[in-house]
Amino acid sequence: MPPSSSLEAPWRAGLRAARANLLPGFLVQAAMVGTVLAYYFLPASRPVFDALAEAKGRWGYAYSALSGVLAGAVAPELLRILVFQRGRATRRNLGNLIFATAFWGWSGMQVDFLYRMQATWFGDGAEAATVVKKVLVDMLLYCPLIAAPMAVILYDWREAGFRRSALPGFFTPGFYRRSILPALIANWGVWLPIVVALYSLPGLLQIPLYALALSLWVILFTWMSDQRTREAVRRGSV
Repeated sequence: MPPSSSLEAPWRAGLRAARANLLPGFLVQAAMVGTVLAYYFLPASRPVFDALAEAKGRWGYAYSALSGVLAGAVAPELLRILVFQRGRATRRNLGNLIFATAFWGWSGMQVDFLYRMQATWFGDGAEAATVVKKVLVDMLLYCPLIAAPMAVILYDWREAGFRRSALPGFFTPGFYRRSILPALIANWGVWLPIVVALYSLPGLLQIPLYALALSLWVILFTWMSDQRTREAVRRGSV
């Protein structure tokens, strides 16, 4: 029996997004795999990892929040201003930064809490069985139930001007299918190998390296997104 068109559209949209993000996703994945290999097989890199772990251990959730803000809010907005706006900041940049600071600061602490809980449930080891359990919880529970809905709903609500009247429409099966499911599929395509790499590292290094992956991903995604927008504008002006 062929799938209904109502189910085909989200899958197609998600796969299209995953294909569009193939290059930046691959670059971030390669960077994370290289980081894990450096940790285990390049002794000269250990002082850097030890310093990151010490900072995370000292600052805890504050480190996670600050890392999320720098990676998800500050870095991409600076890229947009310096490269695409030629150094000219606007009020929209300030609004983007305020929103992204709140969102990614909270997200950083949320991911930190997830990693801590997973360490409690499954242990701190990097054995294959432990990593698989953590990845399954992350990809099949945390992402579809918390991370993807939170990101899509909040960003869509911002686009709707934070109107209270828009909120009920975000909490329906139809909205999940049309908007959240495609984002989730694209997220799986990019982040599955990255999450495997993160859970292969000691607990105190997971958030610092998550911040690195997030920063690379958001910068690359911002670059490609702005490039596509500028190209679309140029085509429309011809």
